[in-house]
Amino acid sequence: MAKAKVKVGIVGYGMIGARCADAITLQPDMELVGVAARTADYRIKSAYEKGYEIYASPAERLDQMARSGITLAGTIDDLLKEVDIVIDATPAGVGAEMKPLYEKAGVKAIFQGGEKHELAGHSFVAQINYETALGRQYTRVVSCNTTGICRVAGSLFKAGLIDRVWIVIARRATDPWKSHVKGIINTVVPETRIPSHQGPDAQSVIPELPIVTIAAKGPYNVSHMHFAIIKAPRKVTKEEVVTVLEKTRRVCFVDTADNLVDLNAVLELMKLLGRPMGDMWEVAVWRDILATNGDEIYLIYQVHNLAIVIPENIDAIRALTELETNPEKSMDLTDKTLGIKGSFFSRLQQPKT
Repeated sequence: MAKAKVKVGIVGYGMIGARCADAITLQPDMELVGVAARTADYRIKSAYEKGYEIYASPAERLDQMARSGITLAGTIDDLLKEVDIVIDATPAGVGAEMKPLYEKAGVKAIFQGGEKHELAGHSFVAQINYETALGRQYTRVVSCNTTGICRVAGSLFKAGLIDRVWIVIARRATDPWKSHVKGIINTVVPETRIPSHQGPDAQSVIPELPIVTIAAKGPYNVSHMHFAIIKAPRKVTKEEVVTVLEKTRRVCFVDTADNLVDLNAVLELMKLLGRPMGDMWEVAVWRDILATNGDEIYLIYQVHNLAIVIPENIDAIRALTELETNPEKSMDLTDKTLGIKGSFFSRLQQPKT
């Protein structure tokens, strides 16, 4: 007998919540019950236009949201009665305020990287620690930058190629829809501590990873660039590093020789490939910039802040609900439904006949 679909609710409908909702509708083993939000702005109206059921959160917002013309399915309390699990995609800090509601309703919950590790007691990156999330009540999908670090540095660490890693992160200043209130112009703002928060956050997923991160935000609003310097325990060749990363899930190489010379060009490629909202779920590593020198490795890669955590949320649903206990099978299904491949130019990788 086939397993019943897991019923999922989304709480918070910003750009992460919206993308998670769309991704859930593509999964054969999941059902999107509805989305809960506090404001009936253009984002929630777009969800309504797609046919998603809309719930008011908190319940006190019901009348105000109803005045927007949206036919509401109820309040967040009603949503929580109908679901097995929620993705909390609310702004940083709000998830902690929402957790008592989830506890009272007895539903499982996935929080995002803006919350503290201690809130869930577990931080999640599918290809690193899927098994330790199985059956848990809560987990936290780590931030976009931390997810990128875990995929790239985590795979090299597992391959025995890291004795120490230092990563400098050039962050986007703000999200696109907040640029009118939080953007910065003609300056770069460093994070005020070393290590920046991304390094310790990566260690919440890979405790033994020897990493130091330094970060600053610049005057742009989409995606991040990481500059990694790695001390390996032995002499290493570029070919070894390329081989490891070619085998790493959700990591793809790009080359400046293809005129992919900056963040914008790579994201333009995503649009040309027909990706929904121009999303890049993978980490893009510049192959022709990657270099080695004795026991040192140097590489640069791009993290799309709006998209990289979406497949992680989908896999986290399967892990917490034990829809699938095998991480490879879960990631296979997630990657297939979203269209994630091992190469952005997969046809060029096929042998000629």
